[in-house]
Amino acid sequence: MASVRAAGRLQPAARTALQAGISQQTRGYASLFAGEPSGPEIKTQIPGPKSQQAIKELDKVFDTRAVNMLADYTQSKGNYIVDPDGNVLLDVYAQIASIPVGYNNPTLAKAAQSPEMINSLINRPALGNFPSHDWAQILETGILSVAPKGLDQVFTATAGSDANECAFKAAFMYKAQQRRGGPDVEFTAEELSSCMNNSLPGASNLSILSFKSAFHGRLFGTLSTTRSKPIHKLDIPAFDWPQATFPLLKYPLEEHATENAKAEADALADVERLITTFPHPPAAVIVEPIQSEGGDNHASPAFFRGLRELTAKHDVLFIVDEVQTGIGATGKFWAHEHWDLPTPPDMVTFSKKAQTAGYYYGNPALRPNKPYRQFNTWMGDPARAILFRGIIDEVKRLNLVEHTAKTGDYLYAGIEKLAVKYPGQFKNLRGKGQGTFIAFDSPQRDAFLKKAKTVGVNIGGSGESAVRLRPMLIFDKVHADILLEAMEKIVKM
Repeated sequence: MASVRAAGRLQPAARTALQAGISQQTRGYASLFAGEPSGPEIKTQIPGPKSQQAIKELDKVFDTRAVNMLADYTQSKGNYIVDPDGNVLLDVYAQIASIPVGYNNPTLAKAAQSPEMINSLINRPALGNFPSHDWAQILETGILSVAPKGLDQVFTATAGSDANECAFKAAFMYKAQQRRGGPDVEFTAEELSSCMNNSLPGASNLSILSFKSAFHGRLFGTLSTTRSKPIHKLDIPAFDWPQATFPLLKYPLEEHATENAKAEADALADVERLITTFPHPPAAVIVEPIQSEGGDNHASPAFFRGLRELTAKHDVLFIVDEVQTGIGATGKFWAHEHWDLPTPPDMVTFSKKAQTAGYYYGNPALRPNKPYRQFNTWMGDPARAILFRGIIDEVKRLNLVEHTAKTGDYLYAGIEKLAVKYPGQFKNLRGKGQGTFIAFDSPQRDAFLKKAKTVGVNIGGSGESAVRLRPMLIFDKVHADILLEAMEKIVKM
C-alpha cells in the first residue's frame, strides 16, 4: 500500500486517517491501468532537494518561472505523476487536460515501437508536398474514424493554437471567395498587389467573432480572439475583432433558471448585433463548449443551438474549439454532442488529448481554390496521428467515454456533499452531467492548489478563482475517493 504524507505538514493523526481511507478504497480494486500506484506518496516538500537542483540547472538554459513541478516521466504511471524526489501525486490536471489514457500506457508504447511509427519519426514528411504512401490509411483508421458527425475531411496541424489559426484562414478565404463570386473567379491585379502592402482589397477587412473570457491560443490570429487573461495579450499587436458577451450562469442552475435564460438570450442578441453591425464583418464565430482557461464557464445546449441558428441565418461560419473539451472528458467523445445541433458546426478544432491537432470540416468549399494557400512545411505529424489512433483504440477497448460519464457523476455527487458540509469552500459547482469536466470556485484558490500537493494531488486552476478538474479518462471511482478525501483535508488545513 502506498503511504500518504503531506510534505511533512500534516499532523500524524491526519496522515494515519488518510492512509486508512486509501487502504479501504484500494482493497480489491482492479485498476483500468495495471500496475499503477495504489495511492499518493509524499516523501519531501515539493519541490524537494533533487527537484530544486534540477530546476536550478534547467533555469540556466530555459525559462523556469512557469514551472508547476518537475516530473520524472520514466517513473510516472497511469493516473500518477512522480517527481525526481520520489513524490507520487494523483494527477487530476494531466498536463493541462492533455493526457488521455495514463502515463506510460502500454498500448501507446506498443504503437510507438511499431515499424510504422519509427518510419514516420525518422522520415518526417512535409505532408503538403511529400505525403507518405499510407497517409490516407493513417487518417482514415485514426483521426477520421472519430470525426464529428457531418464532418468527413481534416486539415492536420501541430498544436491547438495552430489548428485554430488555420481554421481562421480557411474561414477568411471561404468568405472572400464568396464575395468574389466563387472559386473559379481569378484574383484581380489590385488584390494581388495590395495584399503585399497589407491593404485592401487584397488584405481582407474580415474578422473572427469570439467571446469575452475565451481562450483560443497564443499565436497572432488566435491571440486576437483570446480574452481570458491580460498577461497573454499584453504588448502584442492585435486585430480589431469583436468580442461578444458569454452568458455567465448562476449556480445552482435549477435555482436561477429564469435569470440564466435571460443571460443567454442577451448574449445571443449581442452576437447578432455584432454580426450585423461590426465594422469588420465576422467571417466566423468561434466558441468553446466550456470556456476552460477563462474560468470553466458553461452555457446550456439551447444557447449553442441558438448560436448555430444565428450563424446559419447570417451566413457566418461556426467554429467549435474542442482543443480542451474534445475526446471523452465530458462524457461524450466531442463536447458539442451534448447540444443536439440541427446542423453540424462548419469546423471543429482539436488537439490536447488527441496528441495531435487540426480541424475537421465537411464542406469541400472550405478547401482554398488554389494550392499553397493553406500550407506549411509539416502540416501536422504522421507520428502523432499514429499515436492518436492508438489512443482511439484504447478509448474504445475500455469504453472510456461511457466510463468517464459514470465516474464524473460519482465525483460530482461527492463534491456536492463537500459543498454542503463546508459552506463557501466549493462555490458555484459546475459540470453536472459533463463527465469529469468539473470545476468549482474556491475562496482561496491559489492556496488550495498549493496545499493540494502536500496531500498528494496535482490539480489546476482557471480564471480568477476556479479549481478545475482535468483527470484522465482512466480516472475511476477509487481515484475519485482519494481526491474527495484530499479535498476535504485541504479545506480543513
